[in-house]
Amino acid sequence: MDEPIIGGWHDGAPWQGEGSGPGTRYGDVHDPATGRRTARVAFAGTADVGRVVARAEVAGREWGAASVTRRTQVMFGFREALHRRREEIAAVITAEHGKVLDDALGEVQRGLEVAEFACGAPHLLKGSFSHEVSGGIDVHSIRQPVGVVAVISPFNFPAMVPLWFVPLAIAAGNAVVLKPSEKDPSASLLLAECWAEAGLPAGVFNVVQGDKEAVDALLVHPDVQAVSFVGSTPIARYVYETATAHGKRVQALGGAKNHMVVLPDADLEAAADAAVNAGFGSAGERCMAVSVLVAVDPVGDDLVPMIAKRMSTLRVGDGRGEADMGPLVTGAHRDRVASYLDAGTEAGAELVVDGRDLMGDRAADDETADGFWLGPTLFDRVRPGMSVYDDEIFGPVLSVVRVESYDAALDLVNANPHGNGTAIFTRDGGAARRYQQEVQVGMVGVNVPVPVPMAYYSFGGWKASLFGDTHAHGTEGVHFYTRGKVVTSRWPDPGTGGIDLGFPRHD
Repeated sequence: MDEPIIGGWHDGAPWQGEGSGPGTRYGDVHDPATGRRTARVAFAGTADVGRVVARAEVAGREWGAASVTRRTQVMFGFREALHRRREEIAAVITAEHGKVLDDALGEVQRGLEVAEFACGAPHLLKGSFSHEVSGGIDVHSIRQPVGVVAVISPFNFPAMVPLWFVPLAIAAGNAVVLKPSEKDPSASLLLAECWAEAGLPAGVFNVVQGDKEAVDALLVHPDVQAVSFVGSTPIARYVYETATAHGKRVQALGGAKNHMVVLPDADLEAAADAAVNAGFGSAGERCMAVSVLVAVDPVGDDLVPMIAKRMSTLRVGDGRGEADMGPLVTGAHRDRVASYLDAGTEAGAELVVDGRDLMGDRAADDETADGFWLGPTLFDRVRPGMSVYDDEIFGPVLSVVRVESYDAALDLVNANPHGNGTAIFTRDGGAARRYQQEVQVGMVGVNVPVPVPMAYYSFGGWKASLFGDTHAHGTEGVHFYTRGKVVTSRWPDPGTGGIDLGFPRHD
């Protein structure tokens, strides 16, 4: 039986592009738990992207002229549709990405919080006013939409990451063209259906499926005014440099190597639980995963066995069943992550828990034998310079680095080229306060392992984790999707010129 063809969403309806049919390029969509191909996704070409952007530009001008009240009504409708269909969206995420249903539902919930924040558009888009800055002169500011916005999102959060950007962009009066990952494209179409159910005019939200050709077409198109991106650091740098060279504003969120520092006075039970949850949730395929645990002497000797014991209780399996961790997204990615296990041991790290053992266990299971499995993995005595430490692995691999002091831990974190998220576990308020001030990272958790901000704050890192000046959602997101304008005005007193309105004159 032929697999279904997944297309995009254009001008308010499903769409596969003008060139669909014989000769069209396609990508494969798999069920990661079984390894079976479940669908094909039709890739949009440069001409397809051009047609979508052209329609979005027209629709965006009309939408930007709509009242804020009208836009807010649509935002509330979208919020209701998203809430109503959250389980359906989560199921699709699990089927194509592999994360367990609880993780998928949590992803939709975090995206829903941004939609709820965007429902406050009348307040978020308010300007300011100064009366009588000089004789008879007033000044006020307004915020206006930028035009067509491109959103390029990754495979690891096919619903949440688009929802970081799209609701604010649309609430601000822009049109959006979303290019989701070709690995798990279906969630984007369910979001499009939610927008249609909310009454968003056709052409304001669009989806183009594709690969680098579609991305490049968006980055250079003259009618695309702004680009929001999440992905690896090398691609984030490419997106930033290419789009800014073509006159666009860009927020490109890159990779991460998040460190969790555990001080000697910490609650080690809580720290061990946090390390396992933050290291192996969603199979480690998230930019806020803890991939390095920095154990300040002497806690390493006690903490590493505690983590290993907890790892042994994790249930790894099909995310639609009773499981704590699912498979990785593709076979190629699973193989890449697994290659670091040999690289780590060859470099001298101690392999405490080998996630490849699970792959052998799965061979006897007919249903999941060909799934993209790799179990949680723990390294101890890792050092900078080892690839398992230096590279963003983006999988269920946790590395423990041992250091002698707080200062050594801080220096280690600050020396890393990435600066996305970090956490410190301690009972010492002074140490925590000092860490949050001195660490060179954009998001900090104190006894919180995954410090993802709420929607009314902004999400983003420092250093090689961000290219551009603006983080996602929150007030920074509102400013990214609008241009500021300042108006200075002076009006003649009634009766001194123009139409005589019958007011008294001030002679």
